[in-house]
Amino acid sequence: MRSRELSAEPLFVIGAVSQYSGAAVAALLFDHLSPAGVTWLRVLGAAVVIVVLRRSWRRRWKAPELALAASFGVSLAAMNLCFYLALDRLPLGNTVAIEFIGPVVVAAIGTRTLRSAAAVALAGCGVLVLAGVEGSGTFAGVGFALLAGGFWAGYILLGHRVAHGRDSHDALGVGMLAGAVAISPFGAGDVGAAAGQPLVLALGLLTGLLSNVIPYRIDQSVMRRVDPHRFALLQALLPATAVVVGLAALTEVPTAADAVGIGLVIAAIAASRPAPEARPAIGGHQEPGRDRDDR
Repeated sequence: MRSRELSAEPLFVIGAVSQYSGAAVAALLFDHLSPAGVTWLRVLGAAVVIVVLRRSWRRRWKAPELALAASFGVSLAAMNLCFYLALDRLPLGNTVAIEFIGPVVVAAIGTRTLRSAAAVALAGCGVLVLAGVEGSGTFAGVGFALLAGGFWAGYILLGHRVAHGRDSHDALGVGMLAGAVAISPFGAGDVGAAAGQPLVLALGLLTGLLSNVIPYRIDQSVMRRVDPHRFALLQALLPATAVVVGLAALTEVPTAADAVGIGLVIAAIAASRPAPEARPAIGGHQEPGRDRDDR
């Protein structure tokens, strides 16, 4: 089935599973590379894959397009860097939950109805429950996760502009290349020291494929179907996905509080979906059985 035949929710879940499977691989690499080194290898590897496959250098770039792609890529790379610095100190599910404050803020800014306000409130409660850092977290880990959330908000807003531009595939690759350059002072030297470990380098590149190439390309597809505020609410699926992947890959057993948080997050997703009679159709006319997520 082609991705455009899937609605936004299942498509987004596929991207989330891929993204946090890559994060689980990255966590296993922290014994061999610093979080900054893993981040740099991840972002650079993903950028090279996309740019080479797309031959993005052949495109005639305009200065505003390059500036937007670079801003998007730097925000993405900074988000990845702060996320890994937090992940080195906190469980995967907790890190994602705290980071989700950024998307919650974006969703809150766009709240216009009582139903969407309730969805934001549920998502916020779920994040607070899942964040449970008492005893297991550190001040630095929470700080890095909050910084990642701020860059995540920028990624959502800039990403929508990139997704609706021409050749968003190329913009994604070039943007990540700019992001890799921006964070190179933090991680490039560490990767150079690990040059004699082919398996470590290969796993680092695998994180780029799983955590950048696949999920961010899916993000671009989803962003073309929904507005930034709906996308931010949709990302409430991520803490639940991260807890499940953390359990399966890293044996991070969720607590009863985690289960409550997952339930609140899923409830927020259900509440954020517009009622059938309120769903706009293609061209602004009502079309039974279809909504903007199905285009």
